[in-house]
Amino acid sequence: MKLQISIDMIRTHQALIMVDEIFDIVDIVEVGTPMIVREGMLPVIELRKQFPDITILADVKIMDGGEIEATDAFEAGADIVTVLALAEDETIQGVVKTAKKFGKETMADMICVKDIEQRALELESMDIDYICIHTAVDAQSSGKSPYDDLAKISPILTKSKAALAGGVNIQSIPLFKNLQPAVVVVGGALTSKADIREAVLEMLEELK
Repeated sequence: MKLQISIDMIRTHQALIMVDEIFDIVDIVEVGTPMIVREGMLPVIELRKQFPDITILADVKIMDGGEIEATDAFEAGADIVTVLALAEDETIQGVVKTAKKFGKETMADMICVKDIEQRALELESMDIDYICIHTAVDAQSSGKSPYDDLAKISPILTKSKAALAGGVNIQSIPLFKNLQPAVVVVGGALTSKADIREAVLEMLEELK
């Protein structure tokens, strides 16, 4: 399981300081949607410039203009971009086409999808690299979690890889560890720690 750290509640200069602590141990650095809304592609550009060898995911959550928006993210330095699973198939196909052109990858965010299994199979047929089961921040407050949906799609995927996001912390690892998602996305449970490097190392140990 790869560990993806979601960085979204800070500014670019703060993100550079944070990533400097963990760039050599974390698998994927996510530039979160709130950062992109505030600062556009600047965080991606600056992270790529300072850390040329890290894997960067731009959480752009593309809903329309697939080729246009994916191109902007890849040209800025992203290795992976996200597209909403709720988007039109043509939009998703445009994102996948663009990723292949750049030699990069795609992740479909399943946030708000009702028929998890059906959409997962459709996404896989469109050559999406990662399918991310994601419980929205606002939904987490009502007690929802992504683990049951992960259990639904993990057995049916044959090409695409499963990813997990939404309230994941070190205490919840036993709830999904046996399902072995390819990517585990963790945000505040890591970024809120005073010693972020120690927190990442502890999480990686538990994910083994």
